[in-house]
Amino acid sequence: MNSTTANSSCDVVVIGAGVIGVSTALALQNRGLSVCIVDRKGVAAEASQGNAGAFAFTDIEPLATPGILRKAPKWLLDPLGPLSVPPSYALPILPWMLRFWRASWRDRYVQSVRAQAALMALSRVALERQISDVSGEALIQREGQLQLYEGEAQFRASRAGWALRKEHGVSFEAVSGKAALAEIQPGLNERFTHGVFTPEWINTINPKSWVQHLASSFCDRGGRIKIAQVVGAHAQPDAVTLDTDAGTIVARKLVVAAGAWSHQVARFFGDRLPLETERGYNTTLPEGAFELRTHLTFGNHGFVVTKIDGGVRVGGAVELGGLKRKPNYRRAQVLLDKAAQFLPELDTGNGQQWMGFRPSMPDSLPVIGAAPHVPNVTYAFGHGHLGLTQSAATAELVAAVVTNDRPAMDIAPFAASRF
Repeated sequence: MNSTTANSSCDVVVIGAGVIGVSTALALQNRGLSVCIVDRKGVAAEASQGNAGAFAFTDIEPLATPGILRKAPKWLLDPLGPLSVPPSYALPILPWMLRFWRASWRDRYVQSVRAQAALMALSRVALERQISDVSGEALIQREGQLQLYEGEAQFRASRAGWALRKEHGVSFEAVSGKAALAEIQPGLNERFTHGVFTPEWINTINPKSWVQHLASSFCDRGGRIKIAQVVGAHAQPDAVTLDTDAGTIVARKLVVAAGAWSHQVARFFGDRLPLETERGYNTTLPEGAFELRTHLTFGNHGFVVTKIDGGVRVGGAVELGGLKRKPNYRRAQVLLDKAAQFLPELDTGNGQQWMGFRPSMPDSLPVIGAAPHVPNVTYAFGHGHLGLTQSAATAELVAAVVTNDRPAMDIAPFAASRF
């Protein structure tokens, strides 16, 4: 991959070489612009490398659902649960939690679902365009997803969520009985009696490989990637200057797609945005660990089991714990132990643990659009655990904003000014 030199210039500089940043750089490049990516570590070095590899177009419900804060005491009492706040982080996260609480009110919840569903609909078709553009079909798995439930009562409790998905065009089929489940995925614990199969669910064989493939396409078309830490930024009406520890970069326009660190960059332009981290954990098992036929979701336990390079990745959960706390890999072990119970034939040996920072806004909607006070700076971050899923659509929307074109959908719900 090529790199820029100090005092280099281009039409657009993108901060962030994760899936959002690289996808956006490609979309801008396809509009005839010269683009440079800047990242402090390199391509897919953070959350984009270790996620579940799922394009989860069915996930239209925000994390902030009505009544969810009634569960808050349980989070604090169970630091290894599927959704937790470390007790020592309870005070620092309080302002974010207050916004999260407001987002869970019925009026805001309905607005968030509507906006998320629209973004998912665009994401689905945008991904197909992206796959075709970069000749990426070999990196895609079209094997569906099976969401599993333990008993009739648990399944019934999920029906409202599935009805909501149906309302927004998500196709699925309910499955009941152990034999019917086994036809889709053999080797399940008998405690699982019901499921819902989403046949149009898509995964990549490896999220890191996918982003690297996108980055290679970007560089093959003349794009440049620079590994550098951004330490300052200055915007003028006709240019943006980035100060980095490896030199200065000047561009006509800037896109901020730095994931969980994006709010730090936004402060250079006078914006203080409530970005938190959904710290996600997983364990990746080598090839042969289990014969996985489809992506498995254990929603009531907060984790998934997915195929990665022929092996198995067990991960999920949400730990709202900021950027500075050390990883608590007991969380990864808890998920792996549960997976061993739910999939009795799973070989849990020789696993590799990982933790990543997923950038999350209180209302579960990303920030997409121009910076409130600097029109030649565009934001593209805060996708939570849906960055991979929404990357192609975000790229198309940002490219439209940067080139003063009309976006393919209403992006007002994603404006930074909503906060």
